[in-house]
Amino acid sequence: MLTPRQQAPELVVDTLAGGPFRLADDAPERMTLLCFYRGLHCPICATYLKELERLTPSFAERGVSTIAISSDGEERARAMAEKIGAANLRIGYGLSLSKAREWGLYVSASRGKTSIGIEEPALFSEPGLFLVRPDNTVYYLSVQSMPFVRPNFAEMVQALDFVIKNDYPARGEYTGPLHEQPA
Repeated sequence: MLTPRQQAPELVVDTLAGGPFRLADDAPERMTLLCFYRGLHCPICATYLKELERLTPSFAERGVSTIAISSDGEERARAMAEKIGAANLRIGYGLSLSKAREWGLYVSASRGKTSIGIEEPALFSEPGLFLVRPDNTVYYLSVQSMPFVRPNFAEMVQALDFVIKNDYPARGEYTGPLHEQPA
């Protein structure tokens, strides 16, 4: 299980900008925001990524770089980038499903065409959102088993202001034995 304050798994994916994205080589001032999305077939992903595209400059002002990543191939990733008007947001593609599992992402099987008439891949990963520090430790993670009810990017920008001001530590890091306390 992936845990805050522990090393993030290695991550290398191709990008539409040309060349690979390597998490270990990304050098933001504070953190890298990794937004794993389902793929071109998901209309909720398109809406979600439009918001991340809009707020990418706000994240950058706070020292946070952004990238959206899926298991889609280059053609479908490019179509998603066009759909969301990606100008600021990096788009990564070709995430292997075994790598998705290393990150704790759920994997779903195709149910055919979606409500927007695009065929789902045979297998694809469900959404996940991560903040990773430059030392490659996980700061924040949220993983969904469904496409709905994802973390709000505007709230995350506000939370980052608090985190930065107060040097707030990553939480959820305890993995030792549990001693139940009476109610």
